[in-house]
Amino acid sequence: MRILLALSALLILSTSCKKAFSETKDADSLAASSLEAPYVTNDSVNQKVPKVDGIPLIEDQKNYTLTPVVEGLNNPWGMDWLPNGDLVYTEKEGKMFRFDGTTSIEIQNVPEVYIRGQGGLLDVMVHPDFDVNNIIFISYASSIGDEDGGNTAIASAVLNNDKLTNLKVLYKAVPNTKKGQHFGSRFAWGNDNKLYFSIGERGERDVNPQDITRDGGKIYRINDDGSIPEDNPFVGITDAKTAAYTYGNRNPQGLLKHPVTGEIIAHEHGPRGGDEINIIKAGVNYGWPVISYGINYSGSKFTEITEKEGMAQPIYYWVPSIAPSGFAVINDASYEDWNGNFLVGSLKFQYLEMLYMDGHQVTKREKLVDGLGRLRNVKIGPDNQIYIGVEGKGIYKISR
Repeated sequence: MRILLALSALLILSTSCKKAFSETKDADSLAASSLEAPYVTNDSVNQKVPKVDGIPLIEDQKNYTLTPVVEGLNNPWGMDWLPNGDLVYTEKEGKMFRFDGTTSIEIQNVPEVYIRGQGGLLDVMVHPDFDVNNIIFISYASSIGDEDGGNTAIASAVLNNDKLTNLKVLYKAVPNTKKGQHFGSRFAWGNDNKLYFSIGERGERDVNPQDITRDGGKIYRINDDGSIPEDNPFVGITDAKTAAYTYGNRNPQGLLKHPVTGEIIAHEHGPRGGDEINIIKAGVNYGWPVISYGINYSGSKFTEITEKEGMAQPIYYWVPSIAPSGFAVINDASYEDWNGNFLVGSLKFQYLEMLYMDGHQVTKREKLVDGLGRLRNVKIGPDNQIYIGVEGKGIYKISR
């Protein structure tokens, strides 16, 4: 009888342990898979593989005028215009200037910048209500935090008499790292009156981009005071970076609001090949590094696939990589057949690439200012003219 009772108890204990193990395993599997699950329905994810083969690349026709605006610059990373037409621009080594059409005046009280590799003083954007609040936004590499090194910071400040006052850090990515690559970081202002910005994956390819609890490899969306919009896609998810708007990005150095459609569009660096242009939508996983059209710099592969259910396809990609930086859309009928085209700076090939667009489809490509230098930035000015920032040269205007 005692043997029967012991066997019964052992059977109950075994069944209980198996059930507990199964529940634990299921919970662990759910936790592990939750970071890779799509946060939007497949209907919202672009799964269409873009057509890139056979698209002609036209050589520089030189059917435009190139006019120097500000010369003798080292690395003009960001630029924007004040309501009075003055140009505000950054130099990566940590200085900011206002150009009044004749003279560049240095802006004082720029925050301390962490200079390493691709990090420094990066983008600048004037608040749409500058006439009322005198606010500008800046992005820069910052060493604020407990760890050594730095990471991308987003700040607002009041620009008054060529001085920054009331500096407020709106967002600071963590953790700091001494790695020198992939800080991002570009701005866009949405029709929803939200501030969008990008932060690269900081060289942590296999750690940051696919994990929504970690900074890096994402595009973010915040209110202009740094608070988190209640309708951000990851609000309410435990430990998530609720400022994040997308994930699975590599290093976006082009970000804009399309002047006609209002879409937020980004481009980002691939590794060796696989630079991408993406339509940015809430909660979408853009795939890095699970899917990619690029390979390692050594020539080896890090992934065997270029598409996966629930991960967005770009609307265009480059192989080989052009190393894109800066992004603009022409929106002026006086440009004739250029109107509506995308403009992307190439650091690698040292030209401005113009992409002719039919909706979201690239139909042909054309080189502008070929050989001028490493194209760091391109913007449309308040006069609807094209402005470019060229490393080691300065800022130029392109007129048709």
